[in-house]
Amino acid sequence: MPVVNTVPQTVFKTRVRNEALGGPNPFEWKDVSTDDLFKGKRVVIFSLPGAFTPTCSTSHLPRYEELYDEFKAEGIDEIVCISVNDAFVMYQWGKHQGAEKVFLLPDGNGEFTRKMGMLVDKSNLGFGMRSWRYAAVINDGTIEKMFIEADYSDNCPSDPFEVSDADTVLSWLKNSTH
Repeated sequence: MPVVNTVPQTVFKTRVRNEALGGPNPFEWKDVSTDDLFKGKRVVIFSLPGAFTPTCSTSHLPRYEELYDEFKAEGIDEIVCISVNDAFVMYQWGKHQGAEKVFLLPDGNGEFTRKMGMLVDKSNLGFGMRSWRYAAVINDGTIEKMFIEADYSDNCPSDPFEVSDADTVLSWLKNSTH
């Protein structure tokens, strides 16, 4: 399984609210680059197989949202949740989850995930290509620490969730000498 030392250069297709547009759908497309997200910042990113899926919705995202202030106290500027889903799905999932602090980042084409070496085939679940579950601490684009779930493989029958959770990453931050 390839692991990179710096985040790959990617442009993400996001949707942002623009009240000047008016109407029932006041959103427009906005390109967000890897530099926009990580340059000059210390960021925790966590990736999951899909929005609206059970573990992602009941545990993974909610716990990062809940511990957001503790991450900030450890010098984290932002927490980013990434998934190989489009901007529309990520927006609706965020609304459904009540996510207000964690930034939900759509990797609709899977480009960032592929370049991170974390793209896996989940066709056995009807998902197609998705991200393996992981988390990372990134400092100014350099990966300080990766938390990759066990059994990385295509069509893995299980969905391990042991090391990319908010509590594990926060514990590492509290105990590391960054």
